[in-house]
Amino acid sequence: MKKNRPHVSVIVIDFKINNPLLVECLSGINKQTYTNFEVILLTDYRVNIKFPRLKKRYYGRYIGPAIKRDDGAKIARGEILVFIDDDAYPADKNWLKEMVQPFSNPKVAAVGGPGVTPPSVPWQEQLAGWFSASPIGGGPCTYRFIPAKMMEVDDYPSMNLAVRKSDFLKVGGFDSNYWPGEDTKLCLELVYKLKKKIIYNPDAVVYHHRRPLFWPHFKQNGNYGIHRGYFARALPKTSFRLEYFGPSLVFLGLLYLLIYQILGSAVGLNRLAELRFIYKFGLITTLGYGIAVVLNGLWIAKMSGNFKFGVLSIPLTIATVLWYGVKFIQGFLSPGKIENSNQRRSA
Repeated sequence: MKKNRPHVSVIVIDFKINNPLLVECLSGINKQTYTNFEVILLTDYRVNIKFPRLKKRYYGRYIGPAIKRDDGAKIARGEILVFIDDDAYPADKNWLKEMVQPFSNPKVAAVGGPGVTPPSVPWQEQLAGWFSASPIGGGPCTYRFIPAKMMEVDDYPSMNLAVRKSDFLKVGGFDSNYWPGEDTKLCLELVYKLKKKIIYNPDAVVYHHRRPLFWPHFKQNGNYGIHRGYFARALPKTSFRLEYFGPSLVFLGLLYLLIYQILGSAVGLNRLAELRFIYKFGLITTLGYGIAVVLNGLWIAKMSGNFKFGVLSIPLTIATVLWYGVKFIQGFLSPGKIENSNQRRSA
């Protein structure tokens, strides 16, 4: 690798016709102070768009994101592959420089940066973003949505992720069977198979559009739940963690309380001391969870400067956590590998 200024391939994938966010993304990339790069754009449909350093490939049909990114890596000339979603764009002109800087350490295989919700988007998108960034919505991963301190991580999403090309190829790139969790599998192999590092750089910021309320938000979080549940069983090294089981425990606890309340007298559940204890314990923990949700709402109100967001986040948090919990259980109990039927291999 050339010292300080390695050649970089920025890989962008797109699925839509006339996508205005794609122009926003490419415009931000081409304003970078770091100039030793190319841009590879892979789309389902022919895109009539021109930018400096831009290479284009279109498929003429739907192709899944993991396959597109792998195809982009194959034609990339760069020593570093930078993946950015088409609905994200650099927050400033030094984004690419910040993504490249940690690679001066040969032990670093990848670098990730935060994806912050754009400040000027509609309230439905802003609120979805604040939920993701909140202590309950983001859990221990809030740094993915709000800049934190520089640190090592072992899992990072591909919406703003750079990978050393040689290491990317060593682990076989993305596994298209695991969308939308192919980045988790990639990171696991970089860290635990190659014994390399993934660095979180808080200065490598992009603005990342969120799925707005209501159904797009819940659909995305449901997909995350299914695949994280499967990974908790199939790839426990980075996914069998309490924070991922938390929403499912909340759902099961509330379900138990509901069944006990409805059937307690009818079938004699309330006569068993052990079940009465579990019921009382469940009431206490549910109360504690309710307090946590309210505090989470206050956090959102303070950080966003919008009291209405704090109030609206309370029912949103409850509904999203329960939905994620249900889908996590579905993924965890799935009998075989979860595959995305939309991931089609290119010819």
